[in-house]
Amino acid sequence: MIGQCLHRLLLPCLLPIALALLMVTQVSASDQTDQAKQEAALMAQQQQVLAGEQQQLGQLQGHPQTTDADLWRAVRAGDSGYTAARSPEAGRLINAVGQEGRLIRDQYVIPILGAALVGVFALFLLFYLINGPARLTKGFSGKMVRRWSSADMLLHWLMAISCLLLMLTGLVIAWGRHVLEGWVSADLWAGLIYGSKTLHDWTGPVFIVAWALCILKWMPLQMFKGYDLKWFMTAGGYVHFGPFKGKHPDSGFANAGEKMWFWTLAVFGLFIAVTGVMLVLPELVITRENSFVALIVHGFSAAILIGFTIVHIWMATALSEGGMESMVSGYCDENWAIQHHNIWYDEIKADGTLEYKS
Repeated sequence: MIGQCLHRLLLPCLLPIALALLMVTQVSASDQTDQAKQEAALMAQQQQVLAGEQQQLGQLQGHPQTTDADLWRAVRAGDSGYTAARSPEAGRLINAVGQEGRLIRDQYVIPILGAALVGVFALFLLFYLINGPARLTKGFSGKMVRRWSSADMLLHWLMAISCLLLMLTGLVIAWGRHVLEGWVSADLWAGLIYGSKTLHDWTGPVFIVAWALCILKWMPLQMFKGYDLKWFMTAGGYVHFGPFKGKHPDSGFANAGEKMWFWTLAVFGLFIAVTGVMLVLPELVITRENSFVALIVHGFSAAILIGFTIVHIWMATALSEGGMESMVSGYCDENWAIQHHNIWYDEIKADGTLEYKS
């Protein structure tokens, strides 16, 4: 009787204690399992390091003449060693490609940028002084014809402004150290180069979006036609001396020169966009060799676009009387349309889409 009473009294107390002991045992077993896994992983890593050391030791034994000078000569040449790190190129202390890239940039890219900026501008200035602008044969008619929509003008100026900002800041980044740094104070130079780099990086996405929209929207108007060859052969009617004087070749909505500018912008603008993203977001690049290639392609593409941009600005402003008006108001003079884009003018007149400014 007494035993039954004790059993009834102690059972509720002993049961929680037994459950608690069972849980502690399970937790302890789990901790031991985790500890064993960690020890196994550490041992595997140590064995991997030991294997790498043994590999390097074997290489040294195979070349007993190797000295410290030979070792550091190999390091400077870009040879890879061993490390437990798994990031790309972790075993390479010095990347020789970077030095080669710097030499190519300084000896080729920067001089080509200079030739594109100074040389093309100087040639067109000389041509303008000798030839003068392409004036309208019949003068201004006073009748303005719709040429560009408001959306077209918005896209054009968005791309043009962002493109010019990229070119100016890019020239500061590429040329500043060689041209400006020695002429300004350290504080001014630091602010200038930092501001240029920041503005360059944040203007890039604006240019990429505007560039893509312009290419998609204007591509149907930029296909080459048979009459475009004659435009090139007569220099577009812009030369006022020799056998080219008085020649006005046929042109559609865009003349052959504008089409060449469009496709140059399409191709090298794509190169600029892709390499620019690679340079701003280096984590997307697998190796430093890719970064080097991106830098060189970016520079050469920029040089080509700078040269063509100078030509485009000269042709649209100084060399073509009345040419700039169409991208300011969206309208061009009727005589300008007939002289420079006669096929386009005939088409819109025939299909009834000719629209005059009221």
